[in-house]
Amino acid sequence: MEAFVQYPHHLSYEPAKADGINLGFTTRQGGQSAYPKGAFNMARYIDDEMSNVTQHQQILAREIGIPREQWVFPIQTHGHQVVEVTANDRGKNIDVLSDDVLYGVDGMYTHDSDTVLTMCYADCVPIYFYSPKHHFIGLVHAGWRGTVQQIAYELIRQFPHDLSDLCVVIGPATSNSYEINDDILAHFKQLPIAITDYIETRGDNRHGIDLKRANELLCMHYGIPQANIYTTLHATSEELERFFSYRVECGKTGRMLAFISQSSERELNGDDC
Repeated sequence: MEAFVQYPHHLSYEPAKADGINLGFTTRQGGQSAYPKGAFNMARYIDDEMSNVTQHQQILAREIGIPREQWVFPIQTHGHQVVEVTANDRGKNIDVLSDDVLYGVDGMYTHDSDTVLTMCYADCVPIYFYSPKHHFIGLVHAGWRGTVQQIAYELIRQFPHDLSDLCVVIGPATSNSYEINDDILAHFKQLPIAITDYIETRGDNRHGIDLKRANELLCMHYGIPQANIYTTLHATSEELERFFSYRVECGKTGRMLAFISQSSERELNGDDC
């Protein structure tokens, strides 16, 4: 059964709520953007009116019950840098993007309550991490470059506890309709996981890749129990009525926002994922 539940403007991962974790992913409908028309775009770095993005942030803030002043947003560059943020970082890049604030960051983690980690996506893989027991949350952005650079591992290595206490959620991303060429395939062959488990060769210089599965396998390789990992069935490239897809829409589209936070008023329901 799919664990992400639809709300007006986002999908919510319901199993985490009992442990005070608010984890979700926005959808494309019901917005003000003309890029494309009526889109709920959450990115300030594309061709959209900034007032639209601000309005969408306000709508989402009301929907999830967390003011946008508590959100943190990095400048993503498809790299593998992971940083710790704190409550002092709240509000960074939310109203205005700054190239000297959290620039080149594709992964964040925090131990601070009521601090919302956010990033934008439109086919790349959002990977959420949380441990109610150790009051830890994290979020990474893994496209093919981030996956090859093992950004999931860069986040995992920041968790100095038993990995059986760490839960992982792999959110909506492109399906294996996403194809790579031989040059990119060569990079994936260097990873410590079997390429036959997530790559399908379809012809000369054509290989379908399941980036969600690749990151799931990497998490397991580095010690996350399979039972602690949830991978959604949702695929951005297959559900254009619900999600933006950079590849399918040839880059002329909006972006979804992934977010995760932990409440200071959480009522724990055990430590199971």
